[in-house]
Amino acid sequence: MDERHTDVDAAVARAFREEWSLVVATLIRVTGDWDLAEECAQDAFALAVRTWPRDGIPARPGAWLTTAARHRAVDRLRRDAVGAGKLREAARMNVHEEPNTAEPDDSGVTDDRLRLIFTCCHPALAVEAQVALALRTLTGLTTAEIARAFLVPEATMSQRLVRVKRKIRTAGIPYRVPPAHLLPERTAAVLGVLYLLFNEGYTASAGPDLQRPDLATEALRLARVLAHLMPDEPEVTGLLALMLLQHARRATRVSATGELVPLEEQDRGRWDSEAITEGTSLLEAALRRHTPGPYQVQAAIAACHATAARAADTDWAQIAGLYRELRRHLPTPVVDLNHAVAAGMAFGAEVGLALADDLTARGTLAGYHLLPATRADFLRRLGRADEAHAAYTDALTLARTDAERSYLRRRLGEVTEVPEDPEKPVAGVSVPATPVRRLDEPTREPEGPR
Repeated sequence: MDERHTDVDAAVARAFREEWSLVVATLIRVTGDWDLAEECAQDAFALAVRTWPRDGIPARPGAWLTTAARHRAVDRLRRDAVGAGKLREAARMNVHEEPNTAEPDDSGVTDDRLRLIFTCCHPALAVEAQVALALRTLTGLTTAEIARAFLVPEATMSQRLVRVKRKIRTAGIPYRVPPAHLLPERTAAVLGVLYLLFNEGYTASAGPDLQRPDLATEALRLARVLAHLMPDEPEVTGLLALMLLQHARRATRVSATGELVPLEEQDRGRWDSEAITEGTSLLEAALRRHTPGPYQVQAAIAACHATAARAADTDWAQIAGLYRELRRHLPTPVVDLNHAVAAGMAFGAEVGLALADDLTARGTLAGYHLLPATRADFLRRLGRADEAHAAYTDALTLARTDAERSYLRRRLGEVTEVPEDPEKPVAGVSVPATPVRRLDEPTREPEGPR
């Protein structure tokens, strides 16, 4: 590939990250048709791939893409008689209109992308529908990625998105930023969007790379903006603290060869101490308001890991207690799995295995690779090599990222080697921070020994 094509590919990728949501939002506002907006935006990016190598990268990629998408929408509407009214609206769009030109409002939200997320999170929709729709429409995540975040089949998520778009259309739900006094009724869903966006960046649901730093960084940026907008909301502060404490370890989570590095083996000297200090300070400020919520509890768990000077110093008993507290807020199977890991580390592998076996029997986490991976960790430490081998094999079959598969293959090859001290955490996979079954479930902590 020549240098010109390389530059174009980089420009298109950058435009997708920076402009996708703004282009789509502009078309939704004008046409009122979510599917049409997404399809025309996709067509515009495809056109850019074909024409920019020949014509050059435009000075304002966002305006170019919006214009291309508008032309495509006009063509589509022209073929549809019922679209005549929308056609007139689309035709009135200035060819040179900036894609992120915002209509004046009193919301107080000045960041374009955060405005769009608030716009998507309409209280007339179920919270999960709000979150899924915002992730699909405004962040560029695929339906498959969102389905994995919610731990549902892709077909199920696709049907949910179709239903919510249909409800928006039939109920005439407006696509606009709410005024400032109505922002709180959308905050929970907005937090869910940022949370899952960060999770996909922290640990990708599939693909060659364990992490997608651009997504995690953008989620962290938006969380900062939201915390500045709502400084008195402890859960907003708690989510920002959680992100900072997790993101602080990003440089040490993958080896030079691309393999996952378990928490106990990470070089803690390379953790971002400034992020950890800021995260713990924000957490303390949130907790002083005495209204604990799930994001604050998860941040407290992350702080237990981030502030332990050595892996051996980790206070697993406190983490187990925090998961019991989190279960009061979120009685979900992912929380139960995290609690099983922490309890096993604090009170012995037999305890953790019993809890994990109970989850397996319940079947609520079927297909979730971290459940058999967690069992494999406990079985190995108990010296039950044959059973550990089977559990690692199950986990390897279900894992979706190359980094995790590579790690599991290595552990599978070692599984016949029983450690001298069966309680020494030398192997296994436990639960890392990443996507969840529902937006109100925690990140996949506590990242015990892998």
